[in-house]
Amino acid sequence: MTRERPFPRPTRHGTLAPPHEMLLNEEMITQQQYESVVDRAAQMLAHAGIVLKPEERARFEVADFGLGELEKTGLEIITYINTDRVCAKELVLLPHQTCPEHRHPTVGDKLGKEETFRCRWGTVYLYVPGPAEAQPACRPPEGSEAYYTAGRQICLKPGEQYTLFPDTLHWFQAGPDGAIVSEFSTRSTDDRDVFTDTRIKRAPEVAQV
Repeated sequence: MTRERPFPRPTRHGTLAPPHEMLLNEEMITQQQYESVVDRAAQMLAHAGIVLKPEERARFEVADFGLGELEKTGLEIITYINTDRVCAKELVLLPHQTCPEHRHPTVGDKLGKEETFRCRWGTVYLYVPGPAEAQPACRPPEGSEAYYTAGRQICLKPGEQYTLFPDTLHWFQAGPDGAIVSEFSTRSTDDRDVFTDTRIKRAPEVAQV
């Protein structure tokens, strides 16, 4: 007898709801799309020699940020640990997939998230404030150019890393083969992230069936 695995609940990124719930936003990803993307991301991790336990694979987060264009704007995430002090994740990007521009703000006396990105496989282009690249390797997703303002390009290949301090505006995009990035950071507080694109939905509404 086959046991149905748990299905991720929605997050501010736009993760798909469980089968017994229906998303009101018709542009959200379907269960079939979720499963397909998770399969691709898991294959990429395996190809890179990164082993996931079944329970880790079952909690893959697929973020489409509520824009309904997952292949262009999205991110696949495995969170290993997130405590009051530290967080560790794998970020998987499909070919040319973009994580939209955002920052991790300081709130009151609590510093925003500090994070280090280390490329494990493929190539990822990170954009932060500073002099814009004359001929950037990446372009923002078509139709969303106004929401991408950071122009200093940092190219990360396997073994290369870059640290982002709290409140640093940034966005990143994978190269033609996709990319896998390990993230090491202070506590991750996704609900506090500030996106340049005000269309991005932090927590999609769901209706019980």
